[in-house]
Amino acid sequence: MANVDIRIRQVEPLATPRQVVSLLPVDEKTAESIRRSRQTVNDIIQGRDQRLLAIIGPCSLHDPDAALEYAQKLKKLASEIEDEMFVVMRTYFEKPRTVGGWKGLILDPKMDGSYDIGGGILAARSLLLDIVKLGLPVGCEVLDPIIPQYIDELMSWSSIGARTTESQIHRNLASGLSVAVGFKNSTSGDLNNAINAIKSALQPASFIGMDGEGASAIFRTTGNDCCHLILRGGDQSPNYYEDDVENARLFMQKEGVNPAIIIDCSHANSRKHYERQKRVLRSLIDQVSWGEKAIRGFMLESNLEQGCQKIPEDLSTLKYGVSVTDACIGWDETERIVHHACDLLRKARREGGVIQPL
Repeated sequence: MANVDIRIRQVEPLATPRQVVSLLPVDEKTAESIRRSRQTVNDIIQGRDQRLLAIIGPCSLHDPDAALEYAQKLKKLASEIEDEMFVVMRTYFEKPRTVGGWKGLILDPKMDGSYDIGGGILAARSLLLDIVKLGLPVGCEVLDPIIPQYIDELMSWSSIGARTTESQIHRNLASGLSVAVGFKNSTSGDLNNAINAIKSALQPASFIGMDGEGASAIFRTTGNDCCHLILRGGDQSPNYYEDDVENARLFMQKEGVNPAIIIDCSHANSRKHYERQKRVLRSLIDQVSWGEKAIRGFMLESNLEQGCQKIPEDLSTLKYGVSVTDACIGWDETERIVHHACDLLRKARREGGVIQPL
């Protein structure tokens, strides 16, 4: 008996990316819409477009029906604020876990520990297609390095989480992704790992991956010049205040990278109190209004309904439109604070504030 796969219980076949794409193809009209939204995101990150990138949506997606209803509402909001903000829906399907817990729609779509990964990939791609066909760009966190082969062509933005920013695999992957990539600062609040990741992803890289036919392949990248820093706070304190942003900007400039910063209104910046996200948004809008050019956007965790819920044994008792991971603000609050933020930006421009007119 060979001394291999000693702890592997079972190996199951998985559809190749090419097979999944052929089942759920992107039409040319939608593909062109995605190309335009990617360019807009890149322009904002590079400072060519002075609007803010607004990455808004649930902490994670578990119910495609509720997610699509949310997307329809967000699309309407996006059209109302497009003069000041470019909206990308947060569509997270993979959840990094410190120890255990539900790992997201792709890995466990039935939320019962069955890990129907093939079904999860189909569900995620189908949902993304429905959303982008509305004309609403989507952004995902990249966790498993194989998953982008199944959904990469649909994304307009992506992120690398605080726990994986230091990973060389993810830095190499970011250097070859087709979209702008945000690296979060470490959970401790340290910026070094994220800024080193930006510098690393800017360079060409070579790594082993899986191609569209499901075969092992060597990928050689050009490097990604649209990587940026996401400030998400740290164990000891938030890092969205004026001094924090200034220090991050100066650090990035010293290291020779584009000082492009996205501020996460949730996580440690809100001290994990979802209702405090509005405080973070208000602060960053004030900084932008007074001329802070490094802030290129923000992230809000928002859902149809506020709060969160535990996953029950009887899934029929799940509350509709409520997060099963981090707590989110509800839709009414989302509309209110985003509209208010845009009104403040418009007022600053109208009254000759420090920010430059579009």
